[in-house]
Amino acid sequence: MGTITISRQLGSLGSDAARQAADRLGYRVVWRDELINQAARRAGTPEVALAAIDELRLLEIRPSLKACEAYCQAMQQVMEELAALGNVVIVGRAGQATLHGRPDVLHVRVIAPAQVRAERVTSRRGIPIAAAQAQVEASDRYRYNYVRRFYHVRWDDPDLYDMIINTERVTSEAAAELIAQASWHRLQAASQTPRSEPE
Repeated sequence: MGTITISRQLGSLGSDAARQAADRLGYRVVWRDELINQAARRAGTPEVALAAIDELRLLEIRPSLKACEAYCQAMQQVMEELAALGNVVIVGRAGQATLHGRPDVLHVRVIAPAQVRAERVTSRRGIPIAAAQAQVEASDRYRYNYVRRFYHVRWDDPDLYDMIINTERVTSEAAAELIAQASWHRLQAASQTPRSEPE
């Protein structure tokens, strides 16, 4: 039973790759919003859920430090429970930091150049390119700050990931295949126990 965490930039096709990899493996996908809601309910902090979903800071909700700490503890519990069950792809919410070091978890980052991502956002949302560029920049800034504030690591630190996939020239289908194959190999390696040498 394996677990995959997907960290992705807005417009990187990371969500598509996550869904397609899960389909290939027969895994369940747990999306960012579901994680936020589960953790906020468990912690009793609905204001943190609203602030977390408001990635572009349109609502300007600022939860207390105590509420944020309770939410982070609840998020850690939710992710650890999901990883214990296995057969799951966890999308977003710093899974690469929360579950770092577990041999049965594959950590993936999906990226693309900012201009490529803005063009994809324009195409999908039907908004002007300038607005898409602003959304990409705001999203990157929010995600970077979230991981730094609550987990004291850099969102773009390659040491947090087992693989980083740039989708500028790789389709989401190809990315999903790479992720599925890497997950399968990770599980094979984790299931092999070293044999002791004869005395």
